[in-house]
Amino acid sequence: MAWSPGQAQQVLVERFSPPTGTSRVPAAPGTFAHHLRQLTVKPTGTPVLLHNGRPKSRQDVHVAVLDIPVGTRDLQQCADAVIRLRAEHLHRQGRHKDIRFHFTNGFLAEWDRWRLGERIAVSGNTVRWVAGGDRNDRPENLRAYLDQVFIYAGTRSLHQELRPADGSTVEAGDVFIQGGSPGHAVLVVDVAQDKDGRAFMMLAQSYMPAQDIHVLKGPVAGAWYEFRAGPVLTTPEWTFQWSDHRKW
Repeated sequence: MAWSPGQAQQVLVERFSPPTGTSRVPAAPGTFAHHLRQLTVKPTGTPVLLHNGRPKSRQDVHVAVLDIPVGTRDLQQCADAVIRLRAEHLHRQGRHKDIRFHFTNGFLAEWDRWRLGERIAVSGNTVRWVAGGDRNDRPENLRAYLDQVFIYAGTRSLHQELRPADGSTVEAGDVFIQGGSPGHAVLVVDVAQDKDGRAFMMLAQSYMPAQDIHVLKGPVAGAWYEFRAGPVLTTPEWTFQWSDHRKW
């Protein structure tokens, strides 16, 4: 079902109720968790599209599609989607110096340098900063920076940037990630909890090739996963170990 101007848009927190007997974990305005809950979703039934406009071969893995343009290039894959959502939150908060990601070869790509006019030149294995770009903080300039990051970063570099979780709690904004070629990453976009302290999480992903970011179908209330239930975290297209849990 395609969106039309007459349809009201919804955000994530409006589309999905927490599992029966639970309530959402409070998230203060300005936090990454709050930002994720306010992401706009496309109408129910919207298919996941690839960067070339074609439907993804599997349409049975998602319950919602985020209203975020994927672009026309095969760039915004799994780790890239996580990077983008984190970067756009930080950009909205004016935390320019915190938007910085390593390439797989170790080069640190800093948005604060990019927005002040520097650009990244790549020649073989040599990467360096050069002058000559526009100086501005506009979202389209951030997207140009992120496209550069998407080309040269991935699950290996993002895995190294994130810190291991202790396994006791989960928060919206956390990541489950396996670095490799291929590797995979999913982002925790919401968390609810029952009176006994059991946590339930909602997960979102992109995949290969680049495609719309989508909320994964889950075994609890259609869109949720119980945290640390069972020996592994099984999602529709990837199985994670609980030790793959990472935090920013």
